[in-house]
Order: sequence, then structure tokens, then C-alpha cells
Amino acid sequence: MNLAEKIKHLREIEGELRGLNRAMTQIEIVKAMQEELHESISQAYLSQLESSKRLHLTASSRDLLSRFFKVHPGYLVSDPPDYSIDLVTQMESEGGDRLNTWLTAGAQEWSAEPALQELLLRLAEVEEPLRYLEAFQRLMEFPVAELETIVDAITVHASEQRNETAFD
Repeated sequence: MNLAEKIKHLREIEGELRGLNRAMTQIEIVKAMQEELHESISQAYLSQLESSKRLHLTASSRDLLSRFFKVHPGYLVSDPPDYSIDLVTQMESEGGDRLNTWLTAGAQEWSAEPALQELLLRLAEVEEPLRYLEAFQRLMEFPVAELETIVDAITVHASEQRNETAFD
């Protein structure tokens, strides 16, 4: 990801975090910086960065943006070509299961979304996570409201079965 993409992405995240349900505008970023940090960059400079007319930040601008967006200053540089955040190892040769490892690592990245984190961790723990994913894929053909009704019915039925077994 290049610097321009990272700044756009950070504006989107910041807008969501602030409850705007949209990306913050460049002007909103500049004003919020001024209000919160008592210093700012210009909207024109931010625009040049996002349009890739400027490819690099000054050290002071990188520091200011990293403090505002609460990211490490090193994040605010373009990634080298062919850079990947994925683990590139030979896990099979180490005896590990690639999907389970990927699910566990993915769960750690989603700590801000507990439901997704829990799902990924549970998938990593089951014996055949790929079968679950294939079943989930087929279920996505149905409207979510219909699925919720089916799940509710199954849950009630299973609960009744457990209660009957407990009283036998």
C-alpha cells in the first residue's frame, strides 16, 4: 500500500471511530488536528499526499499525522513493491496446519471486533474448519433474516432436547 492509500484509509477509519459512518474529509482532519493537537498541516498538503503529487512526508508532518491517527510513524511510508503482511513460511514442513494458523493469526488482528475474533478462534479449534467455511459459503445464498429464523428454531430444539435428557 502506498502512502496516499494509507492516508485515505486512515481518514476512513478515523471517521468510523468518531461515529461519522464515513471517511473524515481532509478539512475535518486539519480542523481536528488543530483542535486536538494545537498544530496542523494544510489541507492542500494533505491533498498533495493523497493524490501522490507528494510521495514523502517531512519528518514533522509524519510525526504529527502519526500522533493524530495514533499509528507508528513508520506506517506512514509507502510499502516496497511485493510487500505482503501475510506470513510467508513453509508451515506444512513444520508440521502445522496452514488454515488453523491463519485463522488464529487473523483472530488476533480482529480484537476490535469480538464477534469476528470469536468466530475465527472457534474455527481454528474445530477438526475440519474448511468444511465449516464451505457450509457457511452455501448458507450465504439465503437472506440473513431467514438464517436467523432457522438458527433460532435449531437452538430452541437443541435446548429442549437437552432438558428432556436431563430429566430422564
